[in-house]
Amino acid sequence: MPRSEEGAEKYESFPSVKEVFPVSGVGMTTARDEFVIDLDRAKLINRIRLFKHNKGSDEELHSLFNIRRKKCWSIRKAWNMLQKLTDSDIEDFVVPVLYRPFDVRWIFYHDSVVWRTVKRVMHHLLAGENLALCIGRAGQAVGGGDWNLIFCSTYIEDFNLFYRGGNVNFPLYLYPLPDQRDLLNHQDTSKRQPNLNPDLLQALAQAYGEAPAPEEILHYIYAVLYAPAYREQHTEFLRVDFPRIPFTADKKVFKDMASLGKRLIELHLLKSADLDPPLAKFHGTGKPLVAKTKMQGLFYDPGTQRVYINPSQFFAPVPQEVWEYRIGGYQVAEKWLKDRRGRTPSLEEIRTYCRVTTGLALTIEIQNQIDDLYPAVERHLLTL
Repeated sequence: MPRSEEGAEKYESFPSVKEVFPVSGVGMTTARDEFVIDLDRAKLINRIRLFKHNKGSDEELHSLFNIRRKKCWSIRKAWNMLQKLTDSDIEDFVVPVLYRPFDVRWIFYHDSVVWRTVKRVMHHLLAGENLALCIGRAGQAVGGGDWNLIFCSTYIEDFNLFYRGGNVNFPLYLYPLPDQRDLLNHQDTSKRQPNLNPDLLQALAQAYGEAPAPEEILHYIYAVLYAPAYREQHTEFLRVDFPRIPFTADKKVFKDMASLGKRLIELHLLKSADLDPPLAKFHGTGKPLVAKTKMQGLFYDPGTQRVYINPSQFFAPVPQEVWEYRIGGYQVAEKWLKDRRGRTPSLEEIRTYCRVTTGLALTIEIQNQIDDLYPAVERHLLTL
């Protein structure tokens, strides 16, 4: 049998991530991001209230709030739906959203103005404590390199979390579907159920002598999908479908991989203690305005490992491999700043960027550790 056929047969024996997590769905789509999503919560609330109280015509509403027309969506219907909410109610529908990798913003998550809320899946992240894998099906890594369409979130996410869209949400836990009125209310975690294939749980329990915690399984999968060896070895398959997950029959290897996956997730959620103090620091005085172009001062200098946001202010040190690191097709350290061009970032945003670049540096280190361990995963595979 040719080597490529052997590889295909082996890979096809792994369960698809869609089989591991029975419930999944694409991220939500607003069709009008500039109106319903913002970095500033207060600014977003005020904008929605102004829209609600505006007495202008449909034409005036489109023009004043810079809302593009879209087939099968009526701005008047949206306005009428908002009349049922009090100004206080509006605040209740403003929730965090993972907009791009490491980029959490605020969204007015309401049927009136969000085109596809995807509540069937998103309510599991709104209902209470949860964690989700964000995985892209659309294969070839944008900008070259290995497949990298994988991230994690505790918040609802945008469909375009990855470049060219394609974000599919795999929540770890499922909560009972609440009434519409209670959609944003947190529920008792004792009522949730793992979103994991029962046959997989049983097979892992038999192999390891005990059932792994749901979190451990997700951590293990995250480590596998961040293994450079896995990405390189199975790249042709990752370009055409959702990834398939090789489960090791070795309990120790499983535990070690899960431990590394947990560290990665804590970094990517910006909750790891390893992020403080950050490796990179902000240098310069005065108003930290992010320039709009490279000519105006937004650029990276590999010689000094400095990320300039304007001619006199910069973040450093940022190693070149960190600057060039990609998740979801985006060059993360560059994308985060480009989305803030022309703005003055807050002190918290400056701190966040220092932590993001630190997280990327540590991600690279952990990926190397995962790569050292990964051959043991496929050396003793669990038959499912």
